[in-house]
Amino acid sequence: MPRPFASSADLGDRTPTLEILADGVYALTAEGDPNVAAVEGEDFLVCFDALATPAAARDWLTVLRAHTDKPIRYLVLSHYHAVRTLGASAFGAPVVVAHDLTRALIAERGEQDWESELGRMPRLFKDPDGVPGLTWPSVTFAGTLTIDLGGDRGDLDLAYCGRGHTEGDIVAWLPRHRILFAGDLVETRAALYTGDAFHREWASGTLDHVNSFGAEILVGGRGAVAHGRDAARAAVAQTRDFLTTMTGEAGRVRRDGGTLRDAFTAVHAALAPAYGGWPIFEHCLPFDVSRLWDELDGVERPRIWTAERDREVWAELQD
Repeated sequence: MPRPFASSADLGDRTPTLEILADGVYALTAEGDPNVAAVEGEDFLVCFDALATPAAARDWLTVLRAHTDKPIRYLVLSHYHAVRTLGASAFGAPVVVAHDLTRALIAERGEQDWESELGRMPRLFKDPDGVPGLTWPSVTFAGTLTIDLGGDRGDLDLAYCGRGHTEGDIVAWLPRHRILFAGDLVETRAALYTGDAFHREWASGTLDHVNSFGAEILVGGRGAVAHGRDAARAAVAQTRDFLTTMTGEAGRVRRDGGTLRDAFTAVHAALAPAYGGWPIFEHCLPFDVSRLWDELDGVERPRIWTAERDREVWAELQD
């Protein structure tokens, strides 16, 4: 029997868990679904990532509002993917922050990504008709940007660590508490989506930069919060291992004259013992290996995923 396409048959509810990581610092995780977070300033809130629809975002804000009624001033987008951006209107944030390249990617491929992700992960798109359109950042930056949280709350530092999960991923760092919000540059016990990635840069300099913060608490893009420096470093190491295993296996197949299908088979066999039971593993892997194969062939930037291309790749590799 063919596998159901991507996560189209994954329609069961997930149980969200709110963690208060420090005074006024919140993370919401949901059993492998996209994580979101918020940080209190003296008299405002900064929210990190927006979820896939305003309805989904409002569910998160209902949880958050049980703990703080401060107005949302900033919404920070870790990268351009639809499940991170399309819920933005629910926040009413006067300032929406992202990397320069994230804004460019939304302009270049945001519409196609929206259609693609809705088809792949329909459960995440609660009331999809409520999405008013693409989310456009109002403030972008290239390297770093600091938000003064006011009073004695210190700063929230936003930083670009290099190309990785996409061209434009950023992290958010709370030096006072040594808490890092890593977005999808790091996952904790959840499979990696690398269909828009730069595998070799991500596995080397970008993750080196992430490690350099010395986080004592790390909130990845999916999965449980990593508590303690050892756990944070282990999450980075797990992410790196996934990437290097993929790259090594696909590279070997290519050198031996194999095909994309051969590479998928080899990568699947190498990763499945450690990662096969983790959320979205089977969903992600065809798209991951397809992008990696292009990268090994010298295709510098990821090709745009469309709903049609998604189905073609799935039929070739996973059916």
